[in-house]
Amino acid sequence: MAKPESHQQARVLRSSGAVALSLSLFGAMALTGCKPVGPDYARPNATAPAIYKETGAASVVPPPNPVGGNWQPASPSDGMLRGKWWEIYNDVELNRMEELVTPENQTLRAATETYLAARDQVRAARASFYPTLSAGVGAAHAKLSENRPLAGSTNSYNDLTLAGQASWEPDFWGRLRRTVEAARANSQASAADLATIDLTLHAELAQDYFELRGLDAQSLLLTNTVHDDERQLELNQKLRNGGVVSEVAVAQAQTQLEDVRAQLIDVEQGRAQYEHAIATLINQEAGKLTLASAPLEGALPQVPLGVPSQLVERRPDIASAERRVAAANAQIGIAVSAFYPTITLSGGGGFESTHGGTWIQGPSALWSLGAQAAQLLFDAGQRRALTDEARHNHEAQSATYKATVLAAFNEVEDRLSDLRVLERESTVEHRAVTSARHSLDLSNQRYKGGAASYLEVLVAETTLLTNQRTQADLQTRRFAASVGLIRALGGGWDATQLPK
Repeated sequence: MAKPESHQQARVLRSSGAVALSLSLFGAMALTGCKPVGPDYARPNATAPAIYKETGAASVVPPPNPVGGNWQPASPSDGMLRGKWWEIYNDVELNRMEELVTPENQTLRAATETYLAARDQVRAARASFYPTLSAGVGAAHAKLSENRPLAGSTNSYNDLTLAGQASWEPDFWGRLRRTVEAARANSQASAADLATIDLTLHAELAQDYFELRGLDAQSLLLTNTVHDDERQLELNQKLRNGGVVSEVAVAQAQTQLEDVRAQLIDVEQGRAQYEHAIATLINQEAGKLTLASAPLEGALPQVPLGVPSQLVERRPDIASAERRVAAANAQIGIAVSAFYPTITLSGGGGFESTHGGTWIQGPSALWSLGAQAAQLLFDAGQRRALTDEARHNHEAQSATYKATVLAAFNEVEDRLSDLRVLERESTVEHRAVTSARHSLDLSNQRYKGGAASYLEVLVAETTLLTNQRTQADLQTRRFAASVGLIRALGGGWDATQLPK
């Protein structure tokens, strides 16, 4: 014959099985039986132009791809940029500096930590899908008053407990699923923000680097001019000593020399500032970074454009704005779920006894199983106001997304226009430099032949130097504009890099 304890243990096991079965059934209903309330997400419509105005090249624009749980990847052509876009300039020193941005820059590190925190929020939201379990053990000894009403023979006792609790809120209306959806979209937006900052920092370093190299070119130009002016001063001093020219010519030559020296000092000061800016971007002390002088040379590389419709998939700031629209859409579902009842399942079980010897035995077992449903009946319109607020926030994010897309296309057009205009200006300036150099040669010949004063030579030299510096500046601006175009195109990034 079975012992009473065995019967009690069997009942406990059957009860525990019933709890587990009930939770499983409710879980199946919650996960498969109810569609989440609120609107399903659809990407706001933002039409891409057929061609970039500055290129005039025709292209076929595919229809926009809706983005929900899966991001529709772009189909970049072979001619598109890749991750280390700065390598198209074929500058070893630039490549070395760019490689130091990602591991060293503190702004980028802060953005990385922000993204990791957003990713942790997704994990925290997903945890709500599962029951919360808790367990505890307790031991107490109580002494009761012997003079209490209805006092019995027992005035003191032990209370030993070992119990666990389980609580679970089935996601009947999709509130938890919408919460996870919003957290996931916000996490992806944070990842896109990180990519935007990364692109911005790399582009800023490249532009600073080319500005510095452009100043190196001007520094070399001014240094050579100083040497020429020193020789001109010596020549005029000899001519003055020989009585050929007056003291005025010597003073004019001296003035020209000092003016060019002052310009050289100003260029060196500007170069130091760009060098310090580069040091900041790679998280180094300004005094510890020294870049050897190397004038900006070489041909400007051709930047692959792709078609305008691909820009939506290639700009991380557009991806960030689009993901925030998705998060705002999920918030509408969360707000709508407040109109539905909250259902909570709970259960518990364990052992309780006054003696350690009978603590973990069948007769000492205890358990409970319950369900609770609560419906808010009156809140003075709070839920409706919160739902309207969520809808307005969604519309605001949608408008922000469309504005971001429009600004992106316009930025590409601006950079293309810059490159076109600067190229034309460089062509004209090259002719101006050639003409100014020829004018200086003629003035020198006339001065040496006694047909012109030294002032004519100074005017011709100043004109040539001004045009040469303008030519060097235009070359620098063209390189900086090409970096700006790469940045406007997304720098080789595309939406497939968003975390899933």
